[in-house]
Amino acid sequence: MAKNFTSREQDFSKWYNELVIKADLAQNSDVRGCMVIKPYGYSIWESMQAELDKMFKETGHSNAYFPLLIPKSYLSKEAEHVEGFAKECAVVTHYRLKNDENGEGLIVDPDAKLEEELIIRPTSETIIWNTYRGWIQSHRDLPILINQWANVMRWEMRTRIFLRTSEFLWQEGHTAHATEQEAVDETKQMLDVYADFSENYMAVPVIKGVKTINERFPGAIDTYCIEALMQDGKALQAGTSHFLGQKFSKTFDVKFTDTDGKQKFVWASSWGVSTRLMGALIMSHSDDEGLIVPPKLAPIQVAIIPIYKGEEQLIAISEKLAPVIQELKDRGVRVKFDNRDNQRPGWKFAQYEFQGVPIRLALGNRDLESGNIEVARRDEKTKEVISFDGVVDHVANLLVEIQANLFNKAKTYRDDRITAVDSYEQFKSVINDKGGFVSAHWDGTTDTELRIKEETAATIRCIPLDNVLEEGKCILTGKPSTQRVLFAKAY
Repeated sequence: MAKNFTSREQDFSKWYNELVIKADLAQNSDVRGCMVIKPYGYSIWESMQAELDKMFKETGHSNAYFPLLIPKSYLSKEAEHVEGFAKECAVVTHYRLKNDENGEGLIVDPDAKLEEELIIRPTSETIIWNTYRGWIQSHRDLPILINQWANVMRWEMRTRIFLRTSEFLWQEGHTAHATEQEAVDETKQMLDVYADFSENYMAVPVIKGVKTINERFPGAIDTYCIEALMQDGKALQAGTSHFLGQKFSKTFDVKFTDTDGKQKFVWASSWGVSTRLMGALIMSHSDDEGLIVPPKLAPIQVAIIPIYKGEEQLIAISEKLAPVIQELKDRGVRVKFDNRDNQRPGWKFAQYEFQGVPIRLALGNRDLESGNIEVARRDEKTKEVISFDGVVDHVANLLVEIQANLFNKAKTYRDDRITAVDSYEQFKSVINDKGGFVSAHWDGTTDTELRIKEETAATIRCIPLDNVLEEGKCILTGKPSTQRVLFAKAY
């Protein structure tokens, strides 16, 4: 499968696109800008979904579902919000088709024009807050901690599978609180959940930070983010959490009677991650031999391949492996015993390697006689022969080791590419030649931020939450600055 496969060094973008297709993750659809997520790709997304959903519920959230279509008047009520999404909206204007009288097929029935256009949701703040108005009357109704798993539509001119598509899958949390502090705490808590998931499940190290005014979510008071670094030195925003203040509650008149008997507006947060995480996983770990999936998210953690000639050998090998497979499953390991007779073992080895299955076991007739089994690990591309009796413990320990190894490799790569600079010339040199995150002083103005972006294609990814105050001068204007921010070229 890796034959005629572009390397990362040759062309990282082409490598990524080829990997997505050849690893059977997804493909472009006939609908411009939209993707088909294939079963293997979707199974990885389901693993992500399952772990995140568990984490959301452990922090007190419940799932609900809201309409796909949003009245245009809802979106236009919050000025910043509509300005941020207006150019990306897909609009439904009619509700019926009819046969063309001239025999040209189906046409839109001009008599079926909607009284009010409907927007295919780019995000759901407006319709959810309009709904919350009927749910909230008293402080006893708060907090509301709701998450929605859904699809959204944001019209994109330049698309790339998983990273930027017109339609994508995501989750969006929308919470309502009695106090400002509760809403801020919720916003930060969910950022921590995202960071935990990224580092401990995806094995992708992230930097937690807050966005500049220019990079905030439309309608937010503050946007918090986790930023990751891909193997080509570009940053990727892996998740965001927004403190919305009272903007949406005031827009949709969502009030509650507090313990003091007074009517007050509700405080809000929203937060989300999407199938963009699939892109982050691919670009953080995979290599020139294909995909690498961290064990905690791998749909198949261990592929077991019998090597046999004839039905008799297959039966003997299967009987030998049966208790091992059962014990691995009892330990929660996701195992696939591949006894297909329409593909040779070598083809199967190549398939599982290219699709990033963490561990491969192979057992043949000779191994039966010697009492050994071959163990191959995908992350290091190494093989070893071990005693059959110890294989279950070995595999269990190896899965933990691989998970840690992938994180440590990604963190070492990331840390080696965080560069502090003190001049604009240094900044441009590092951005163009080394890549990665560049830590630099900035004067805090949007004008300077946009000028740097225009001249270098680098954006301020975040103001790190663990920043230490440091007196300095803006790399572009020389104006005073009290802290460094992280710049990078980004997806």
